[in-house]
Amino acid sequence: MRVKEILAVKGKVLYTIGADKKLAAAVATMEEQDIGSLACFDQGRMVGMLTFREIVRVLHSQGAAWGSATVAEVMVRDPVAGAPDMEVDELRRLMIEKHMRYLPIMDGGTLLGVISFHDVARAILEEQDFENRMLKAYIHDQPQGQMTS
Repeated sequence: MRVKEILAVKGKVLYTIGADKKLAAAVATMEEQDIGSLACFDQGRMVGMLTFREIVRVLHSQGAAWGSATVAEVMVRDPVAGAPDMEVDELRRLMIEKHMRYLPIMDGGTLLGVISFHDVARAILEEQDFENRMLKAYIHDQPQGQMTS
């Protein structure tokens, strides 16, 4: 299975925010949309990723003043990105090695989507379920040995 297949199932919705926006606006968007990450843009180019991990970090360091920080101050700059033709196992390995729960998928300079570790787990589970159904159907359809008397 390739990354582009997961993106096709997820759909084309992208959640983004300007790097110059306040962190409070990003948190509001993440809560309203029930998402764990936002791709951060500046002048039409993706420049970072913001996840709940970065938000917790700024909460710890700035306390009550967290909402006045800008996205640019908190986001992960120039994050590692995956490609649409990557195999899912390669993507999963990259996410584990880089300790990333959310990975942007880029085609050149174009953001195609963001894949979460949850998306990967769901895709693998669905693929295994499909393979199990196919194997069971194959076994069920095999002719049984003839009995002799």
